[in-house]
Amino acid sequence: MAAPPNKPVSKAIARLDQDGHDLPPSPAPSSPRNGRRRYALATELVYTDSKDQYGSSSIPIYQSATFKQSSAIGGNQEYDYTRSGNPTRTHLERHLAKVMNAHRALAVGSGMGALDVITRILRPGDEVITGDDLYGGTNRLLTYLSVNQGIVVHHVDTTNVDCVRGVISKKTSMVLLETPTNPLIKIVDIPSIAKLTHAANEKALVVVDNTMLSPILSNPLDLGADIVYESGTKYLSGHHDIMAGVIGCNDPAIGDKMYFTINATGCGLTPNDSFLLLRGIKTLGIRMEKQQRNAQTIAEFLESHGFRVRYPGLKSHPQYDLHWSMASGAGAVLSFETGDPALSTRIVEAARLWGISVSFGCVNSLISMPCQMSHASIDAKTRKERQMPEDIIRLCVGIEDVNDLIDDLSQALVQAGAVTITLDGFHATATAAAQTTEKETPADPADASAL
Repeated sequence: MAAPPNKPVSKAIARLDQDGHDLPPSPAPSSPRNGRRRYALATELVYTDSKDQYGSSSIPIYQSATFKQSSAIGGNQEYDYTRSGNPTRTHLERHLAKVMNAHRALAVGSGMGALDVITRILRPGDEVITGDDLYGGTNRLLTYLSVNQGIVVHHVDTTNVDCVRGVISKKTSMVLLETPTNPLIKIVDIPSIAKLTHAANEKALVVVDNTMLSPILSNPLDLGADIVYESGTKYLSGHHDIMAGVIGCNDPAIGDKMYFTINATGCGLTPNDSFLLLRGIKTLGIRMEKQQRNAQTIAEFLESHGFRVRYPGLKSHPQYDLHWSMASGAGAVLSFETGDPALSTRIVEAARLWGISVSFGCVNSLISMPCQMSHASIDAKTRKERQMPEDIIRLCVGIEDVNDLIDDLSQALVQAGAVTITLDGFHATATAAAQTTEKETPADPADASAL
């Protein structure tokens, strides 16, 4: 009996791609588990196994919207249209899956785009539990879903497992976590909340925003999360020259749902940005090592001068032990309080090396006032209810020389009047504005070197 003529080849049938993988394009599983001993993560970040036909050591940019087909009958080529799959993005997604220890990774146009894809799994009437200290954009999207999509959102203190236990139920469909939180740098017990969530509803999804730490410092999938996502714009890229969002999961069915949304809406990462993100990932390990070392030094400097500093690298952090049970580093974002929003404004505007910016994760250092910038979309009443200090300053530490960063910060503190210098041996003392007495006189900025 003759075979059916010109039968379309299903994309589910294995085919070799440009990298020599016996897998379909981006909608397919991308597993790093290939039977060999895993390299150290610092090595995996750099090593990419490509079998480019010309031997290119960097993955080529397939800057093509469409791909020629060998037949008029569709479905017989691995790639047909870049919205559905592109060789450059495919390689990035497989590399990310390896780095994130995920079965499947997907890349989209931004971190918020990644969360949008994830939340489209929800249906009207579903309940979401999330934190009371969230990135402003996350809060904005959840508010939209609550108002327009019939999603019930519970904001609780996710750093207290009992607070989560108090609202979790069979109706809970998703628990959305950030740790460390932004900008209060609070720590969430992912393993305990994941266990609690799955016990209450085995179909509920635990989703973790890992942007603050990146895969080099923490792997939420290994801690019990079902989905991890992050803004690739931040540490993965490291240079603030692209927008990107990445998603990782281990359940093929969940991955298929998210890929369907990406393909249907056309939010997949572009070939050029996929190439740039691949390049940035290679230096993540060395960048984060330097940024953390700088952040630790700066956090200790600020704490030694009387400021309340929030940073999990300091033993004064109330959840120091919890953080280090889940992560291999403290990250490079810290915040501190001055006691006066006006004083904080003067400090931020007096800095020179520290660029005023809403973002973080870049090689250059940034400074901001979250309540007036990245979290301004959260109204003042809600910020007060969530105990978010209006005077809080967030520092996102880069790779510059740490002495230059401290000197510049010192100059800003003195110029703003946040620091007074005694004449007895030029010893430095720093106090919040509310603690400064009338007898103390702000020092001349030229004396900041005494700090």
